[in-house]
Amino acid sequence: MSLELFAAALKITWQEYLFGMIKTLPAFVILGGAMFISFLQKLDIEREMLYSVLRSFIQLSLVAFILDFIFKQKNLFWILLVFIFMIALASHTAGKRARHVPYAIFIAGFSIFVATIVTMTILICIHAIPLEPNYVIPLMGMMIGNSMTITGVTLRRLRDDLRLQKNMVETALALGATPRQATLTQVKRALVIALSPALDNAKVVGLITLPGAMSGLIMGGSSPFAAIQVQLLVMNMMLGASTFSSIMSTNLACQFLFTKTYQIVEKVVYAE
Repeated sequence: MSLELFAAALKITWQEYLFGMIKTLPAFVILGGAMFISFLQKLDIEREMLYSVLRSFIQLSLVAFILDFIFKQKNLFWILLVFIFMIALASHTAGKRARHVPYAIFIAGFSIFVATIVTMTILICIHAIPLEPNYVIPLMGMMIGNSMTITGVTLRRLRDDLRLQKNMVETALALGATPRQATLTQVKRALVIALSPALDNAKVVGLITLPGAMSGLIMGGSSPFAAIQVQLLVMNMMLGASTFSSIMSTNLACQFLFTKTYQIVEKVVYAE
């Protein structure tokens, strides 16, 4: 598709978009105050704050125009393209966090891929969401992002516990246990630690915080009852997918953390 067609598909220009950003200036003023306090206290974090804000502004601006274009196309090809990009980036991020786990990028990517495909397929088949870009892409992004974080933490925690409890695991292996049996305690601990924040948020949702999807719908004029229904769908979808992804990642990781003779891979234990 040519750039002319891409530009024609957008009903808003850069000038109009930047003019609309005036509404966000109060938030930037507050942030500027926080940066000024950081400067006075010599915390030396104001540059990082400024870089983060400018980067997020550029990224979100580009994403807004790209999504606006994709939503107007009503084409499954664009959903697939965005999905591949998200999975690739999530795989790299989660794998980098657990870099001492052999094939961490592949393990994380495959786990997140399968969890997302299964969850989205179920939601679409039961008509919980329509197969349209403006529904699928945002939900898919939340699902992949949440799964990425939890899967990355799970793999890293599993490796760290395996390193700290190497003697315990090796003793179990010497007594005839399989790698999966020998690491059962470490796997459980890794999953509990990784999933605890999501589970804690689910316990207090609505009591302490109003989640993003629900708040956005309410501010957009939707009924609180309708907003709750959407939030429950999103929250359960994300929790289910991330749990499935993290469990699958531990099963896959156990295949590569040990040699064929049931010995712990040296890279796992000795790499810093």
